[in-house]
Amino acid sequence: MPPPRRSKPRSPEHASLGDAVRQLRTEAEMSQEELAEAAGTDLTQVGGIERGVRNPSYTTLLRLAGALRTSVGELTTLADQLRA
Repeated sequence: MPPPRRSKPRSPEHASLGDAVRQLRTEAEMSQEELAEAAGTDLTQVGGIERGVRNPSYTTLLRLAGALRTSVGELTTLADQLRA
């Protein structure tokens, strides 16, 4: 039996990172599916990151940032701004 699905963000930092990814994705007029495909990752990974329940690796952040045509630094700076 799989573990229960996490519904609350892991932390405020994870939540703000998810908000940053969602904001950049919507500004790019991309669906979660399109972002997942462009980043070479799974749709469930993107959804979990946006909800703040997944802890993405640096490689995943690089792939997401590249698909969103930004840098990891800009992505995390936006996340910091959204958290403040």
